Amino acid sequence: MFKGRNITLRHLLIGGKKHIGLQFKSDKVVQALVEKLPEVYWNDEFGMYHIPNNKRNLGIIFNTFRGEVWVNGNYFFENGQELNEDRPKNVSWYRTRKLQKDFKRCPDEYLDKLELRRYAENTVKTYVHQFEAFINHYREIRPDAITENEIRLYLQKLSREGRSSSYLNQAVNSIKFYYEVVLGMPNRFYDIERPIKQKQLPRVLSKEEVLNLIGNTNNLKHRCIVSLLYSAGLRRSELLDLRPADIDSKRMLITIKGAKGNKDRMTVLSPTLLKDLRAYYKEYRPKNFLFEGPGQKAYSASSVLKIISMAALRAGIRKKVTPHMLRHSFATHLLEDGTDIRYIQLLLGHSSTKTTEIYTHVAETSFTNIKDLLS
Repeated sequence: MFKGRNITLRHLLIGGKKHIGLQFKSDKVVQALVEKLPEVYWNDEFGMYHIPNNKRNLGIIFNTFRGEVWVNGNYFFENGQELNEDRPKNVSWYRTRKLQKDFKRCPDEYLDKLELRRYAENTVKTYVHQFEAFINHYREIRPDAITENEIRLYLQKLSREGRSSSYLNQAVNSIKFYYEVVLGMPNRFYDIERPIKQKQLPRVLSKEEVLNLIGNTNNLKHRCIVSLLYSAGLRRSELLDLRPADIDSKRMLITIKGAKGNKDRMTVLSPTLLKDLRAYYKEYRPKNFLFEGPGQKAYSASSVLKIISMAALRAGIRKKVTPHMLRHSFATHLLEDGTDIRYIQLLLGHSSTKTTEIYTHVAETSFTNIKDLLS
């Protein structure tokens, strides 16, 4: 079944009419199935086959490839898997910000689309920041009049400034969102080059360093924060979004709602941590969020970073320690203890084990059986 075969659906506008683009790697089986589709043609400009976009043809596509080829509709359907209907996002803050008089703010229609699609808060923040930086670079040009060449020049400018591949990809995503989603011009920027993603190994702490870090926190609340980041493999944003009701002490599970990609997942609750959490709850009595700052609002991201930095300093850990290093350490230590990588994938919320496999490059067990060539 599938055998690694997949085909991606794309929106195409050809001769003023909507078509379904069929993008796939060279494969005789996929090719033969595509050629069976009705009214299918090859387009040299887009380098893919296409058929008229209608409900009947969409059904034919799925019936034709069922059981043989995986159909990827992430770029085609507006209500794809990344959406979470239970978490509407209010972007009114971006509309009412006080900005400099000559600063071009993100168009309302751009914000409307982000809100309707219910993108995660971090995604909204990134898209707005990146797109506003882009349109303010071309201050004298209307956004809908900016050309593809001008977009390339802007990306080259970012590259010369030493921006990371991740930053450049975010810029591309925010720009494509405007032209392809907001303005409905899906074909325009397929050829915009993306930077090669940098492959950096995750930085991890040893188990001894983690325990030393936890032992050097200031108080019960800080100890619970650091322990939870490590023992449950949480992202910092996931920790800050936790509610008291998300801790299930009967099943020893923690519910993570609307995580990266707006996906919910479950992760483990440490029995050792549970004792501290119960003591913390009795002392602090959080109401809205598990960890609260002034006014019962969510604890700030900068406060979490400061807790970890100060604890690392007191623990004598010389390397720079970040919240995400605790998540990396969680995955690496589980792998070293023999936990199945597919289980680690579920706990981390990765869509594929390929993402999780990065930890095999830093796990000690990957190197223990290598012979010492100098002995």
